[in-house]
Amino acid sequence: MKRSNRLVVLTEYFLENPRKHIQLPYFVELCDTTKSSISEDLDIIHEVFQNKGLGYLERTTGAGGGVKYIATSSVEESEAFISTLQKKLEDPARILPGGYLYMSDILGDPSTVREIGRVFASCFAHLEIDAIVTVATKGIPLAYATASFLNVPVIIARRDPKVTEGSSVSINYVSGSSRKIQTMVLPKRSLPDGSKVCIIDDFMKAGGTITGIKSLLEEFSATVQAVGVLAEADDEEDERVITDYTSLLKISPVDIQNHQVSVQPGNYQMES
Repeated sequence: MKRSNRLVVLTEYFLENPRKHIQLPYFVELCDTTKSSISEDLDIIHEVFQNKGLGYLERTTGAGGGVKYIATSSVEESEAFISTLQKKLEDPARILPGGYLYMSDILGDPSTVREIGRVFASCFAHLEIDAIVTVATKGIPLAYATASFLNVPVIIARRDPKVTEGSSVSINYVSGSSRKIQTMVLPKRSLPDGSKVCIIDDFMKAGGTITGIKSLLEEFSATVQAVGVLAEADDEEDERVITDYTSLLKISPVDIQNHQVSVQPGNYQMES
């Protein structure tokens, strides 16, 4: 196989299989070439990925040595993307009666959601994560987008048990903002004991839902490696029940009288 063809084949494989560790003999057979040629190809792809802000190839040596693709977004591209989201959300046309902000179109746009997932994956690139956990329903597309770059399954906690999911574990928790008693359910088969997880959600006020997910995960002896939220409320910091989280945006209370809303960057920090 010519080098130009090999580069296409290898690049397509890495983009479709992030974080999957593959030994070099697999690519030698796939491309019908030599190990030294594959090694040179990987150097080229690694350089292009880094230059284009797509991530990098992580290579290991020894008997079990190989390579895996770590998908990330450059700091500059992530900041530009989040700035674009800010401007979209500050549109006064998004303000709904009662001071709410319309965000469903953003959560329904595949390209936007995919880029949000890439940014989260960049923030958590240094962590060992076995699964993404979210709660139904608006956090689901963000969870799947993040999981696609980390190459891990998505686990969905729900408000009510489903007969098709078998026996479940349920907890009651207090909502951080409304102080109401809520229920959260997770099937026993959904998450192996001792898993390392990342929680993803669309919006956080005081953090009661995140705290509820954490309590539920304790029943599975799971370790929460990270918490990512698309946006956090800027007026709930005094009542916030969690402090260890990553947010991409921070939304101030809607000024109904002047029909304005202020959106700022969140506390995210990109991994270089």
